[in-house]
Formats: sequence, C-alpha cells, structure tokens
Amino acid sequence: MRKETTHFSIAAFTLGCLLLGCLTFAQQPGESAASQSSLPAPPKINFVDIAARAGLVAKTVAGNEKIKRYIIETTGSGAAFFDYDNDGWPDIFLVNGSTLAGFPKEQESTSHLYHNNGDGTFTDVTKKAGVALTGWGQGVCAGDYDNDGRVDLFVTFWGHSVLLHNNGDGTFTDVTKEVGLWHDKARWGTGCAFLDYDRDGHLDLFVSEYVDFDPSHTPEPGSSTLCQWKGIPVMCGPRGLKGTRNELYHNNGNGTFSDVSDKSGVSKTDPYYCFTALTGDFDNDGWPDIFVACDSTPSLLFHNNHDGTFAEIGVSAGVAYNEDGHERAGMGAHAADYDGDGWLDIVRTNFSDETSTLYHNNRDGTFTDVTYLAGLGVNTQFLGWGTLFVDVDNDGWPDLFMANGHVYPEIDNKGLSSTFRERKLLYWNQHNGKFTDISVSAGPGITKPFNSHGVAAADFDNDGDVEILVNNSHDPPSLLKNYGEHGNWVMLKLVGTKSNRDGIGARVTVHVDGQQQLQEVHSGGGYISQSDFRLHFGLGKATRAETIEVQWLSGQRQVFHDVSAGKFYLIEEGRDQLDLQRIVRHSSPAHTEKRSGSKASKKES
Repeated sequence: MRKETTHFSIAAFTLGCLLLGCLTFAQQPGESAASQSSLPAPPKINFVDIAARAGLVAKTVAGNEKIKRYIIETTGSGAAFFDYDNDGWPDIFLVNGSTLAGFPKEQESTSHLYHNNGDGTFTDVTKKAGVALTGWGQGVCAGDYDNDGRVDLFVTFWGHSVLLHNNGDGTFTDVTKEVGLWHDKARWGTGCAFLDYDRDGHLDLFVSEYVDFDPSHTPEPGSSTLCQWKGIPVMCGPRGLKGTRNELYHNNGNGTFSDVSDKSGVSKTDPYYCFTALTGDFDNDGWPDIFVACDSTPSLLFHNNHDGTFAEIGVSAGVAYNEDGHERAGMGAHAADYDGDGWLDIVRTNFSDETSTLYHNNRDGTFTDVTYLAGLGVNTQFLGWGTLFVDVDNDGWPDLFMANGHVYPEIDNKGLSSTFRERKLLYWNQHNGKFTDISVSAGPGITKPFNSHGVAAADFDNDGDVEILVNNSHDPPSLLKNYGEHGNWVMLKLVGTKSNRDGIGARVTVHVDGQQQLQEVHSGGGYISQSDFRLHFGLGKATRAETIEVQWLSGQRQVFHDVSAGKFYLIEEGRDQLDLQRIVRHSSPAHTEKRSGSKASKKES
C-alpha cells in the first residue's frame, strides 16, 4: 500500500506524446479548433450527504482510529446497492470491520442491511434478514448464482468469506460450506465479482486476495524502513509481507461451485497484493475478461481464452504499470466507455503522492495511460479508494468520482499535504476525451472530509438521477444526492433467460443525437463494492433514444427503436418488446425532492 514518492518524468511524457499523439485527446478527429473553444461549460453540481435523514446511521469499524498497528486496520470495507426483494427500489448492504481487541459478546460490530422504504428513507433489517456478519469484513459483490430470480451476496473477509443465499422472504442463509466455497484456513479475500466466464448461463465467482496475513508474524510499526512513511513510524506492509494469488470458482449448474483457480490459470501468477476485481469484455470478443487492481505490485489483466482458461496479459496490454513503467498502489477500479468509441476504458485509484490512472482502450487489445492527457494528473495528495464512472448531470458522458482517505492517522498535524480524512474528487467529462476537476464547487457532499473506501451507485429514489453511496471508516456512511442540473435519461433492467438471470456481462449500446454510449452489467468493481445492476443512460436534452441495442452473453442480440426518455424499462432476453419495470408502491408513498435547475422527467413507471 505504501509507495515512495515517484516524480513524473517530463522526458517520458514528451516521448509518450511523440509516439502516441497528444493531439488525439487535445483535438478529436473531425473536431476543429473553433469547436474546441466552444466546448460545453460544466453544469451546476451540488452533492449533499443525506445519509442521516435517510436512516443510514451505523458507523463502520476499522481498527483503531488514532494509531494503526497492523495493515488489516487500514483497508476499510465495501458497500452494495442491490434490490434484494425485487420491489424496484435498490436496497443497501454495508460491510463492517472489527478491532484487534475485539468486542464483548453480543456487542460486536456487524454488517448492515437497509431496506429501501420507497420514500427516501431506509430501515435497518439486519437482524431480521439474518445478515449480521461479524469479523474483519472487506468486500461485497452480488449475483443470482442459482438463477432463482433473487439476488444473492458474497462477502469477503480476512478469515472466512461468506455466500449469503437470498431466500425470497426477506431473509438470507449462509450456504458457504454447502456450495463448496469454504476454506478451513483463514484467507484475506478483498474484491470479488460474479461473472459467466464460460457463457453457460450460470454465474461463476472470482475472488481477489490481498496479503497472507498473520499478526503474530508481522513486524511492529517503525521496526524497519518498510514500516516508516516520510519519517513517521507506521504499520508495516504490504511490502515485506507475503503475497497471495487469486481464486476462480466454476458454477456447476446445480447450486454448487468447483475451485478452478489452477485449472483456469488465474492462480498461476507470482504472489500479488490485490484489491478490486473488475470484469468486462475489454477486447470486444464477446467473452468476459478480468482486471485486478493490485497494490505495490503490477495490476493484472486476465484475458479469456474461450476454453475455460485465462492468460494474464497485464504487461503486454499496458495496464500493469503507469506510463513511465512503475507499478502503483492500486486500490479501486471501474470501467466505462468515457469517450464514446464503443470500447471499455479503465480507471484505477492509487496511493498518495501518485495520481489515479486512466487507461484508454486502443481497440487492439492494448491500453494507453492517458492520465495526464485527460486532465487527471492534477491531484497527488489524495489516497484513492473507491472510484466510479457515473453520469452526474445526465448529459450522456460518464464523469469520474473518487473517494479518498489515508491509511496512516499518524500523519495528522504533521504539516504534510495529506490528512487521514480527505475530501472526494469529481471530474466532469468535457466530451472531448478530457476531464475537468470540479470537486471544490460540487457541494458539501464532495468537499467534507472522511476516511472513505467502498463506493456504489444507484438511483435509489427512482427520480432518474444517480446517487452515490460511500462506506466511511470510523463514521457513518455517506449517501450523496445531486441537487444540481440534470438532463433526460432512461434506466434499463436486464433479465436473462438463456443467459444468467441478472444479465451480468450483457452489453448495451444507446444511440442518441449522433452519439453512442456503451455500458456493461457488472458485478463488483468500484472498490470491492457493488452498484445497482440497472443501467442508467443520460440523454441530455433528447426526449428519446434513437436505438437501444443489447448484446447478451448467449450471443442473442436485440434492438429497440425510438425509446422515450424518463422511464424505467425491463428488457427480457428473447422478448422483442420493451416493458416498463415494475416498481412497487409502498405504504409510505415514494416522493421526489425538488432540485434547483433540474430538467429530468419525474415520470415513474
């Protein structure tokens, strides 16, 4: 996690411009200098943290708040938006941690499940649902692994990760041992993602691991050069600690899994320190690949060979290092087509004194680090965790959100540029391959500092605009709602019939006003977290999408024409008609809060 300061090489940047062509991003093909000067101005953005009034009040525990003795106290926990009761209102699951001293019996910190009441508030149903998990919780991902129409959860731990089966009656059952996912030896699972890597219609499970950690064999803070940061004694790691390898479990189609980590090739790498698992068809060959953000070791890209095996190609694909050939302390990761060329790009967050990294997809199986060219090299003081591509103003162009927080509380009051609690970052997409940092003007939800980790996105109140959930260590979570300007939108929920039920891995392309937007249904990502499966597309001023094209993992393709804005649609594999998504009206009527300057339609299905 800790990295020494690496200065950006001007020579490397200049050479990169000569080889790659800086004008590619300064001026897009067919774009004149005049059009460059007439780029749209950033909208009015005003994110407000509404977590407290929404009922999200439980604190997330992450070891000692003032002094971190071991690395397990520093990694924080993930968050999830998922609709566990199929009522059309995304619910919330927050992973929780622990302390080295532990807790008295019946007073342990637990994970929390919040039911969406459909009126802007949530109810804590943790105990009723049977999901009060204790211990050093890390990440979470969702997926209907048995195709019964109900979304299940996998929660990673330092210790023993847990598969929670959704019983369909508001409760969950721990089925980890029954389905073949139990390990007798404690492991440190971090990121996870459900994916159908062999396209058989059943969701498989990928799990990334961090450190082979044993506190009894871990040096004390300050005991070596690996346990100091800028002259301050701090906890040790990950450098100097034993690395781990990743895991892949094949779904047998009968409710059980088989460990295929070795057979598939995902465990046949050097030991790494890995966090976020991110799936996506990065080379447009119709098969899901896996990117893994790794800390203090090169990040990984597992290319799907179409035969049940993967080849690790991170170095040759250009995503293992940054542009000057250094590995970074990678934490979070997300993928989107930020420039509208029909190929998924990747963003990764890193340690302080580093920048985040934006990898542009070259459409030939390789990526180019365009961090500085895209305008993301302006911030180095932040330690990044969760990150999301999210269209905050519904203009049809994915913006970039990043949650930050340092690992060393000992740095506070030391006169450094970094602090333990840090504000968030928001970069607005300029529509030309570049981003503008609008963080300081984007509202108190962005500027108030927290020690933040997991992030997830969803339109939790079904008003057409996406909200952001952040899991903060040592504080309650943040639920960020944007009261700024918005355009029109459509929301799409995919249901597989031949493909997996959640549509994970399906790709949707929306055409509107000469622009194309590509999104893929993902499990996992952000920073060891889970966003809503529904796909949100901003349409700007357009009142309808010209076409919506869906490419399923089964190979089936569907196209819908002239689709009206401002509605929630259900797309069922094989059904040639768009249906309105069923959204249950609860006894407390859903409401939409007023926003200044909003142009979004309020019509609900």
